[in-house]
Amino acid sequence: MTRRGTRTGRLGAALAAAGLAGRGRAFPALFGALAVSQVVYGRTSRPPAATRGIVGLMLATSLAEAPRRAPVAAAAAVGFGAELVGVATGRPFGHYAYSEQLGPRVRGVPLLAAAAWAMLARPSWAVAGRIARRPAARVPLAAAALTAWDVYLDPRMVREGYWSWPGGGRYEGVPASNFAGWFATGLLVFAAYAALDEAADDGGAVALYVWTWIGEAIANAVIWRHPRVALAGGAAMGAFAVPALLRRA
Repeated sequence: MTRRGTRTGRLGAALAAAGLAGRGRAFPALFGALAVSQVVYGRTSRPPAATRGIVGLMLATSLAEAPRRAPVAAAAAVGFGAELVGVATGRPFGHYAYSEQLGPRVRGVPLLAAAAWAMLARPSWAVAGRIARRPAARVPLAAAALTAWDVYLDPRMVREGYWSWPGGGRYEGVPASNFAGWFATGLLVFAAYAALDEAADDGGAVALYVWTWIGEAIANAVIWRHPRVALAGGAAMGAFAVPALLRRA
């Protein structure tokens, strides 16, 4: 075998281990573009247009990996519905309001909020599937895994003016009710997801969850200098990412 062939074989093995091989060209290409874009994004002033672009690219990456689109669409619909109720009534998240930075809104909720619920739904479902020892546990585990991501997300978006909590909160200005609301909504999201899902390889989805966990930890600790968020988010997502990696499908 030539040196080039040896290198290609090693690359293929590495991609397979990360869950990036065997899915055609779209997912690995989008995953690579997402990783590079997020690194560049993290080192810029992060204008709203760039944030919207990152959300769109992450959603496209998640959709390219998903074996079926219907569960992801259901996650978007359930999450957006919860946001409409949340902005109007303060339940289940607490009282909050969106700014205009995320683009067009319906009754005060940006359309892009649906993408936020959809883009990490499949990765959260995948890590929960590896961890759950019985099927009934998968829905609450997936809801908790998705909520763990918001431990990173909410402080930054509040800090950069995408939404606000008038009453504040003890964690980076975010109230505990927000995370309770995320978990409650996640239960509905993944109840719908479970009804529409089918068994499939989950390596790519787990890789996307793990990349989000590591990338956010590094960005918060090193680039943005928010060690509290890095530690809290790292612990929260790591509680799901690490066991999922140890229990490879």
